[in-house]
Amino acid sequence: MTETYTPPKVWIWDEGNGGPFANINRPIAGATHDKDLPVGDHPLQLYSLATPNGQKVTILLEELLEAGVSAADYDAWLIRIGDGDQFGSGFVDVNPNSKIPALLDRSVSPPQRVFESGSILLYLAEKFGKFLPSDPAGRTETLNWLFWQMGAGPLLGGGFGHFFAYAPEKYEYPINRYTMEVKRQLDLLDKRLADNEYVAGTEYTIADIAIWPWYGGLVLGRAYGAAEFLDAGSYTNLLRWAKQIDARPAVKRGRMVNKVNGPLEEQLHERHDAGDFATKTQDKLEGAA
Repeated sequence: MTETYTPPKVWIWDEGNGGPFANINRPIAGATHDKDLPVGDHPLQLYSLATPNGQKVTILLEELLEAGVSAADYDAWLIRIGDGDQFGSGFVDVNPNSKIPALLDRSVSPPQRVFESGSILLYLAEKFGKFLPSDPAGRTETLNWLFWQMGAGPLLGGGFGHFFAYAPEKYEYPINRYTMEVKRQLDLLDKRLADNEYVAGTEYTIADIAIWPWYGGLVLGRAYGAAEFLDAGSYTNLLRWAKQIDARPAVKRGRMVNKVNGPLEEQLHERHDAGDFATKTQDKLEGAA
């Protein structure tokens, strides 16, 4: 039996609160230092890291380019959140919430900032008229699932992922609580995909692009080392969908952009041209580190 914690009358920040992200967690917003953001040649400037939320945007951008939308070409700049890059003044100007991904669209005047991954997906889908159905029913169903992911994802990442994989101490109650919720989410998606090729129906949409990096990655064994614990293989419809999307060339490219972990051949720290995927070398990767 663990000792019962009694919350204080007024909470006080303990800067040494433990865990791998303790050095960047704080109860105040805003910039901690002055640092301008770099700007490349393309109208779309992305500042990100290849977390699941970051992958959503790079996957969509690569899908747009795969579909022939040349105006979706982009520069992707690496934001190392472990080093606190997201608290630089330039980044905070683009996203006052200091979270990746953040997008600056310089094709309009004044340049339009877009932050929160779901907002970026919707912005780009509407801007280029792709991956969002135009009929009211299809659009609404896509947005239903897009916003479902935005609400459900923190329970998977900040809830289950944190207590299962990252918390400095493991406790039965939070792990059981969030495991139950994540398995409910997996069951929901599995049942939905039993009768639908894609999450929103017959079309591949931004709903799939939002959901796949989190839940596809989970059942494919790429998140938290938890696939066996969650019995991920039992969600056969979800696994079919996850593998189907994983095989898409644009998804393979999108997963690589701003990626700084895993095998070197799967990393492209920054992306400024389509040729970067073909010409990157180990020396280039190590030089960007």
